[in-house]
Amino acid sequence: MTNNGRGIKVIVFGARGRVGRAVVAEARARGYEVTEAGRDDGDVTSAADVARLAVGHDAAVAAVYDAQAAPGEFFPAAARALAAGLAEAGVGRLVSVGLASVLATRSGAALMDTPGYPQEWREFYVGHGAGTEALRAAAPAGLDWAVLSPAGDFAPAGASGGGYAFGPADAAGRIAHTDFARAVLDEIRTPTVHRAHAGVTSA
Repeated sequence: MTNNGRGIKVIVFGARGRVGRAVVAEARARGYEVTEAGRDDGDVTSAADVARLAVGHDAAVAAVYDAQAAPGEFFPAAARALAAGLAEAGVGRLVSVGLASVLATRSGAALMDTPGYPQEWREFYVGHGAGTEALRAAAPAGLDWAVLSPAGDFAPAGASGGGYAFGPADAAGRIAHTDFARAVLDEIRTPTVHRAHAGVTSA
């Protein structure tokens, strides 16, 4: 990879979602070569499909979700397929989009376990967390991965960016999609988060 990012080949799984679109736009603005991968292109829970799509790329971004699948099944299956498929394809860096709910707060407790945090989506939170743990368990030594999530939530669509910082979970924290995309791609160009989940908030 070069310092300015030109010449880096990135595949974005889930490229047609809101986060995926922001990452694709920022990557192209930086001069990256970008492949957009969606459901019609292959199954992200299939290591064979991941490998087929990812071969020839330097790095991958995963911003995936399946509303029809049980979260506790989908996210771990996708994590295992990404770990195996990217390794088979020779891709050395993965940045996956996670969830603030399972990120640790300053007290050490997961955000979803703090008083007053909404619980109606707990199955989704737990499924997302299981995906991160599956990635941790399945990723081979040659795949340097990071999970990034908003420290709290995304700012409303169209909100202007103003920079970002890493920090613990904070329900009040907000990050613009554009700034989050910059964080994701900075972690591809010059990785600082290794085999861990980090929160991103506005600077």
